[in-house]
Amino acid sequence: MTNILLVEDDDTIRLGLRYYLKQEGFEVFEHDCAKNVLNFLKQQPIDLILLDLNLPDQDGFSLFKEIKKQKDIPIIFLTANDLEVSIVMGLDMGADDYVTKPFKARELVSRIKNVLRRVKQNNPSTIQIKNITIDLKQAKVLKNGKDVMLTALEYKIFLTLALSPDKVFTREKILADIWDVNEEYVNDNTLTVYIKRIREKIEEDPTNPKIIETVRGIGYKIGVKPC
Repeated sequence: MTNILLVEDDDTIRLGLRYYLKQEGFEVFEHDCAKNVLNFLKQQPIDLILLDLNLPDQDGFSLFKEIKKQKDIPIIFLTANDLEVSIVMGLDMGADDYVTKPFKARELVSRIKNVLRRVKQNNPSTIQIKNITIDLKQAKVLKNGKDVMLTALEYKIFLTLALSPDKVFTREKILADIWDVNEEYVNDNTLTVYIKRIREKIEEDPTNPKIIETVRGIGYKIGVKPC
């Protein structure tokens, strides 16, 4: 059974997540503050941590650093702060993912499974698609070795596709996977705009995309399986 540690001070969120995660077959351990988390990790094997950034006794970023010094455990940030600078900071620090509140439980479970799948498969720290490199540790995208300036949301959309190169993603599935961003800015129409922007940055010819392909009437897929 997969052990998940939930570090969250909101009783309502903690109760809801405990129930939902148990229904999905996870074993859930809980702490409502940072105190004693490090000692707990020495005693109990944990496969993944859901870490709230706004804890009452310590900010999540500093606790994250302390945990990583002790053990290399996958960590997903839970945060009420949807500012891009905070999101990028968390990813740059080495977080495996982040979810902003309010979020849907099914979306969080999907993200948890994606992170655990990467760890289980011992995926490398980079994904290579033709001349595009995705640096998973630094949350960066390179084209011919040069930085591609994707926004946090553009990066998340591209990464969602790249992590499952053999899968055709419906538009609804992509929207569900990025649901933590404010709904009014991420809908079916704006998804088209974001895909267009990503293509303009990574494709050699955006009008004839070879990396993010359109599957007519369904959605999108990565056109080349990563190396």
